[in-house]
Amino acid sequence: MIFKKRVIISSGSLSSLAWKKFKKNRLGFGSLLFIGFATVVACLGYLVTPDSTPYANDQYLELGLKKPGFSVTMLPVKNNLPRTGDNFITTMISGKRANTLNIPIRAWSARGNHILYIEFGALADASMVKFLPLNAVEAPVTKTFLIGTDRFGRDYLSELMIGTRVSLSVGMISVLISLVIGIFIGAIGGYYRGWVDNFIMWLINVVWSIPTLLLVIAITFALGKGFWQVFIAVGLTMWVEVARVVRGQILGIREKEYVEAARALGYSDFRIIFHHILPNVMAAVIVISAANFASAILMEAGLSFLGLGVQPPIPSWGSMIKENYGYIVLDYAYLAILPGFAIMLMVLAFMLMGNALRDALDVRMSEV
Repeated sequence: MIFKKRVIISSGSLSSLAWKKFKKNRLGFGSLLFIGFATVVACLGYLVTPDSTPYANDQYLELGLKKPGFSVTMLPVKNNLPRTGDNFITTMISGKRANTLNIPIRAWSARGNHILYIEFGALADASMVKFLPLNAVEAPVTKTFLIGTDRFGRDYLSELMIGTRVSLSVGMISVLISLVIGIFIGAIGGYYRGWVDNFIMWLINVVWSIPTLLLVIAITFALGKGFWQVFIAVGLTMWVEVARVVRGQILGIREKEYVEAARALGYSDFRIIFHHILPNVMAAVIVISAANFASAILMEAGLSFLGLGVQPPIPSWGSMIKENYGYIVLDYAYLAILPGFAIMLMVLAFMLMGNALRDALDVRMSEV
């Protein structure tokens, strides 16, 4: 007969075992790598986008709705504007202003001290030939739009990449707001119980009874449209799940022997809650945070699609779908499909990572 003995695992070995178990989950670990790649793209921002102008808003109306892989010759014309002194950090965060005015051209030639050119879209005849002094222009360059342009002639790949920053920023800030509110309220209710817990549960049930999207829209109307308003609006509606989970966990943990020992030693309630109880509920909080991150991305996309979220010219996946959903029935369906696919991949990655974290962190004992 084979006998099995259960042994309690220490916190250090638990962390190591959880990480090993998480890496064995291919979907979860792959999702983590995808989220990490998206985070790097979002952080580098304008350093890696083909269009490094603020909000990737360099428009060429004559190049609107060009197919992926489209190339055109650009004639850079000096605009004589003072240089802004952009450095690495400011360029990464907010982009940099172009020092030249790029003119899409069909053909060009240099004659004497002038350069002759025909603008893109113009008829190739002598009446359409224009000229500029050679000292007013730079050497023509070829610009390629890897996934084409939108109806305003903006580089669509750059918009998608900056949209990654918006989605991840909204998710991160909203989750942080919900964690601060939810952990505090849930910890107070679960530890003190009695009328405090009854009042908190009444508040949670009231907020939970209101449809989330409608509540977000109401808060957005109250705060106004904008980038930071979306963070606050989404964060103020996501704390309920965190509070319920934290409260439920603390209701059981507060009766443990080490909590009774802490009370006997005269420790303050604040120290008992935040130093002895909360570290033991963080596994559940991490799992629900991953799910809330995905919900925040979806919510932001929905608000932007309705025109209540991030406002132009800031590119957002939701607003990109709104601007281009009319092309789905035409030959430019990818303009709406690509941001929708990006939203789907990001949400799926966070959900898969959350499921993998749940399985990995649900390790209290091990069979030897």
